[in-house]
Amino acid sequence: MMLNLSKPDPIYLEIFKNLYQFIAEQMGITLQNTASSVNIKERLDFSCAIFDQQGLLVANAPHIPVHLGSMSESVKSLIEDKGNQLQSGDVYLSNNPYNGGTHLPDVTAITPVFDNQNQKVLFYVASRGHQADIGGITPGSMPPNSTSIVEEGILFDNFLLVEKEKFREQEVRDILSDNKYPARNIEQNIADFKAQIAANKKGVQELKKMIIQYGLEPVQSYMKFVQDNAEECVRKAIDVLTDGEFIYQMDQGAVIKIKVTIDNHTRSATIDFTGTSEQLKTNFNAPKAVTQAAVLYVFRTLVDDNIPLNAGCLKPLHLIIPEGSMLNPQYPAAVVAGNVETSQVIVDALYGALGVLAASQGTMNNFTFGNEKYQYYETICGGSGAGIKFNGTDAVHTHMTNSRLTDPEVLEFRYPVLVEAFKIRENSGGKGQHSGGNGVMRNIKFLEPMTANILSGNRGIAPFGLAGAEAGKVGKNWVKRKDGREEILNSTATVEMESGDSFIIETPGGGGFGVM
Repeated sequence: MMLNLSKPDPIYLEIFKNLYQFIAEQMGITLQNTASSVNIKERLDFSCAIFDQQGLLVANAPHIPVHLGSMSESVKSLIEDKGNQLQSGDVYLSNNPYNGGTHLPDVTAITPVFDNQNQKVLFYVASRGHQADIGGITPGSMPPNSTSIVEEGILFDNFLLVEKEKFREQEVRDILSDNKYPARNIEQNIADFKAQIAANKKGVQELKKMIIQYGLEPVQSYMKFVQDNAEECVRKAIDVLTDGEFIYQMDQGAVIKIKVTIDNHTRSATIDFTGTSEQLKTNFNAPKAVTQAAVLYVFRTLVDDNIPLNAGCLKPLHLIIPEGSMLNPQYPAAVVAGNVETSQVIVDALYGALGVLAASQGTMNNFTFGNEKYQYYETICGGSGAGIKFNGTDAVHTHMTNSRLTDPEVLEFRYPVLVEAFKIRENSGGKGQHSGGNGVMRNIKFLEPMTANILSGNRGIAPFGLAGAEAGKVGKNWVKRKDGREEILNSTATVEMESGDSFIIETPGGGGFGVM
């Protein structure tokens, strides 16, 4: 078909925008249907996306924001590292936090899409899934007290997973087992990797169908047009913003400092993190790709139009992230909490600097438990922050997480635990002209001995309110032993649970907005 490719046709822009997103959604459906772990199949802790020849994000399904804003860095790392070696039928695996990864459990499978002659890469497709266990010092690979990346699991750095359509199973098994802290359920890892390969294959198939229908040149041209459209939408959002700054102190004493400067002439924004704490000895360091993902997410949410989050959204944004800070750490810094916890704080601090949204719960309430047989991970919902014209929402996953909780029936069938209680935590949202959402209380009873871990935030520092409103209530972690004794835990803790013990997590509420 013939299209004028000098400028986008509004109708075809809408068609292609939705087609690219549809392909990513189809990849996600394939991944969910073929995965083995509860993490991917039930909790939907995965993301799928397509990228252009340069590795820039074109479109994604509405999966996990912290994945989607950072995956492009993983693809670009592969291009830089292996660009001349890529072949049709190859799939690469990466979870390196210093090369576009988030934390080690989030493993990305990347597939180059070649032309019909298998000579030239046209696009890339990628799927990122949170592995239930990838090694490390605690089951579930989310250790609360790790101080080095080595303690957090096994690192894949552009590892050739599939070579010319042949799955390199033995090589993968060797890496997963031959490690100081080996993976605990290699069969499940293998099954989920195969599911990611299948998801990518679906993406390749759908892209090639698209080329057959519309032609290669229109498909590639409209990738650029979709990115340009996203860029213009973000510039429109910037037009109504004003300068601002914010300082957010975390439970452990680390500080995130943000200064936003709006340039109305160029319709761009500078987001400067100078003054943020130096690289930490704890695992709350956020890889640079995670920091970028958090900023990208905030500015995408300021856009009213229905656009896919993509590389165009970043073009009007200038990020200053000091090297060696907790938001741009150097190897071998521990980062497992940076992805899940610090990312949430970056988002809240940026909304605070812009003055548009009070703090949400500011944490993912990462709960893991397991032993050599079982490994499980979940994030737990809480209250969202109130805005200028609306209340916060109760019991919702906020901002950088978009996963769901495993159904109690599935959880209790797959693991020796009971969900004793799961309910709204009344009056935990901050009061104001518009009130913050309430958190929840979740009580898990163990039926056999296991190691349980909590990695959370806002247990000491309350989620802030804005414009004179109240803050949300801080969260609380505690264990109730079978003999009735209660043990209060910190924001991060590892506890040995016996049969009959219960682990209770009370999640924070969101901050309010405006004086009542």
